[in-house]
Amino acid sequence: MTSRAEQTLGYTILGVFSLIALLPVAGIVFTALQDPDGFASFGSIDGLHFSNFSTAWDEANFGTYLRNSVFVAVVVVSVASLLSILAGYAFGLMRFRGSTLLFYVFLLGLMVPMEAIIVPLYYEMRDSWQLQNTYWSIILPQIATSVAFGTFWMRTYFRSVPRSLVEAARLDGASSWFTLWRVLLPLAKPAVLTMAVLLFMWTWNEFLLVLVMITDDGKLTAPLGLSVFQGRNTSDLTLMAAGSVIVALPVVIVYVFLQRHFIRGMLSGAVKG
Repeated sequence: MTSRAEQTLGYTILGVFSLIALLPVAGIVFTALQDPDGFASFGSIDGLHFSNFSTAWDEANFGTYLRNSVFVAVVVVSVASLLSILAGYAFGLMRFRGSTLLFYVFLLGLMVPMEAIIVPLYYEMRDSWQLQNTYWSIILPQIATSVAFGTFWMRTYFRSVPRSLVEAARLDGASSWFTLWRVLLPLAKPAVLTMAVLLFMWTWNEFLLVLVMITDDGKLTAPLGLSVFQGRNTSDLTLMAAGSVIVALPVVIVYVFLQRHFIRGMLSGAVKG
């Protein structure tokens, strides 16, 4: 057992690092609320000017950018989660020839960074598939990379499931499909939601792929739209900070609503070897 002094020291260290992590976030929020007609300085407070958010929203066309990001994120997370559950179940609980080799092929998606494949990927999307400057040019690659992580994540979870549970379902005559969706998946809710939150965050924040594939301003996602807005308002610190808060807010909202499941998934069977 840990002593009270050790617990106090641990909480103190965690509190200090939490403050270090939150101070830049608080600084951006305070900057976004400053007087747009005054002298803006990072993190200072001179009032609450919420009109900065509406001004940034109108000037940067964030409505379109956020709608594009939501569409891309929902498609990527939905498809990647479904494929990851199926692949993770197969690799975790089924035995078939070549499963180990095939699983390592999946892991290549985690080992190869997007920067290493972006050039051939661009020419493949443009010349072979004629998908350049479409939503699919950013959705399909992100599904592929997301499935690589999701398969690893769900395989780890399914391998931690007690074999007696699976054997009992099969003794009762349950098929593999029934065992997955009716027996195992309800228990895997924390792991699935944790995976979905991580995939949503990564998809929402994707920048390089959108920068290379999309040329139409009306199809840009929120992070790249923020970069375009920054290029137009390099001298207006308050509007740039307000735009940053608008772009980051959906991720914060998703995490706040799912944080209980997220933490449970991180601490339970989802991360067991």
